[in-house]
Amino acid sequence: RFYQFDDLAPFFRPNPHFTLWFPEKHCEGAALLFTPGSAPALYFHSPADYWHQPAQAPDWAAERFELRSFEETRDLEAAVAKALRAHRRVAFIGESPPESWAVEANPAPLIHRLHYQRACKTSFEVACLEQATENGVKGHIAAREAYRANGSEFDILRAFLAGSGQTEADLPYPCIIGRNEHAAVLHYQHYDRTPPADDHGFLIDAGASHLGYGSDISRTWPGRGAAAFAELIAALDEQQRALIETIRPGLGYLDLHLTMHRRIAELLNRFELVHCSAEAAYELGLSRTFMPHGLGHLLGLQTHDVGGWQVTPEGGETPPPEAHATLRLTRTIEAGMVFTIEPGLYFIPMLLSRLRKEANAREVNWPQVESMTPWGGARIEDNVLVMEGGARNLTRKAFAALDSN
Repeated sequence: RFYQFDDLAPFFRPNPHFTLWFPEKHCEGAALLFTPGSAPALYFHSPADYWHQPAQAPDWAAERFELRSFEETRDLEAAVAKALRAHRRVAFIGESPPESWAVEANPAPLIHRLHYQRACKTSFEVACLEQATENGVKGHIAAREAYRANGSEFDILRAFLAGSGQTEADLPYPCIIGRNEHAAVLHYQHYDRTPPADDHGFLIDAGASHLGYGSDISRTWPGRGAAAFAELIAALDEQQRALIETIRPGLGYLDLHLTMHRRIAELLNRFELVHCSAEAAYELGLSRTFMPHGLGHLLGLQTHDVGGWQVTPEGGETPPPEAHATLRLTRTIEAGMVFTIEPGLYFIPMLLSRLRKEANAREVNWPQVESMTPWGGARIEDNVLVMEGGARNLTRKAFAALDSN
């Protein structure tokens, strides 16, 4: 597919269900056929092309699949259609199958079961996520040093890519790099080429990929002389670590999210951002203005991995409560799950303007809030593997091994 009125196309990204079995990026036009009792068949598209380097099936593919390579798309599609005629019940997973295949696309009962099972990872998947985390942490360390050298957001982006060994096409999601007020835009998508005149702080949310699995890591660093912001970041970091220590199988992720809001309310009280008690700040919903996103999400083949609301293999869901509609994960925590824990505390002008119009505005210490608004905000995000007896923090483990500062 091309951009409209153009001969350029977006970066190709494989279907995650395909990546689960074939963890290579260069596989456009390929198909996998699974038949009970037989080895999976890989129909690989390797066109004759002198404009671009044709994709080649890796050596290991012939050992794992019944491999067939095709130069022409029509020949590949015809071969698949012939193979499908030998079966009465066929399900297709993907965007739009050729008409000649005569298959049902993405049947809900199958998709629900596949998505539900993706939450708990195999040992191979955990190893991939650990490597993706290490790669991401290397990028974060390089980005931090670029920031300390007063690099622009664009300079920091380039440092992250080099440090993590990636191009932008390799990223599991676009890097979020915001200095000062830009940190208040949760998914800030631009990269200023010039450093700001004032240095209040820097937020980076960026990850790396390994064999199709991605890490998702956020850190916030205070500016030179920004002692008060440094205290806030340290306090948020402390609360995040303490929450992770409580993770056990059987807990509800929604309960973790609500507990974090109580902790955010404590920070609002401690840093004199509100006049009321922490308990009152929580009950009045003030914490939701300062942390308007969910605590985290499942992580795996997709950054926001599927099945976060799904509570049964058949597709039953438990959406979050209306007051916390942005929460992406509501399932009961199980051993083998990998998810993020990413609390934040932000000074978002749009949300603060709304709060000023509410009755609860009288509970806010507006001069204190306004003094901190140039900071933008802070977010600390780690990738966590749930074990039978607790949680293993993949991100902190990688930082401890790789970061000398």
